[in-house]
Amino acid sequence: MTSQQDLVSNPLPDILRDDSGHVLMSEGDSGGSARQRAVIQGVFEAWKRHPVPDGFLSQAFFAGTDGRTVLHYAQWTSADAHRVFVEDEANQVLARGIQAVIGADPEGPGVYRLYRSMKPAAATRGVSPGVVVRVAFDTDGDATARRLIDTIVDHYGGVQPPGDDGGGLASHFHIRQDGLRVVNYSEWTSEEAHQRMFENHIDVEDGGPMAVIKDVPGVRVLGFQRFLPGLGLQRP
Repeated sequence: MTSQQDLVSNPLPDILRDDSGHVLMSEGDSGGSARQRAVIQGVFEAWKRHPVPDGFLSQAFFAGTDGRTVLHYAQWTSADAHRVFVEDEANQVLARGIQAVIGADPEGPGVYRLYRSMKPAAATRGVSPGVVVRVAFDTDGDATARRLIDTIVDHYGGVQPPGDDGGGLASHFHIRQDGLRVVNYSEWTSEEAHQRMFENHIDVEDGGPMAVIKDVPGVRVLGFQRFLPGLGLQRP
């Protein structure tokens, strides 16, 4: 383990960093807005006091715009590095703090891999996200998950549609370890920009995202949740 001086505070992880080989994502219901803020702050402070585990890359906690939900997104170099951290008794206090965030998630923390991304259009390159939208799908397996993502990304030529007002910035498609869940970590300028896109393109007949995926068999849309950047630490 190394010193906290090796880390920087950043509420947004670098999703595309090359050294990330193991991604953890989960959501929990904190019980209310005051508890939501307290949980995020508490776990963040615990991480700041803890020696940096070998293989740790980033840890970010996002606050749902519903005032209750907390999204946890973590990057490690490998599954082995994370397993060593979890199994070390010296890390149990910190592990329990993380559990306070994800404990309300009935499925527990999910292990994911980043499969493909839609990068920003030229006009939105360099714009910092003001909101992250988690979009989830259930699939019949890994092949279906890859087919779903390939269909979406290829349809848009690997570039995030910016929308009517330039609010869409990027989308990063993750596949869960068992292949039965796809999560799109989608970056937007604001909650309002995403809401306008949703209202204008929810109809499958208008050529929007739902029209693109409606003919992919074995896929069930689970919906989305919006999150505001909270607190995070990352290794440069």
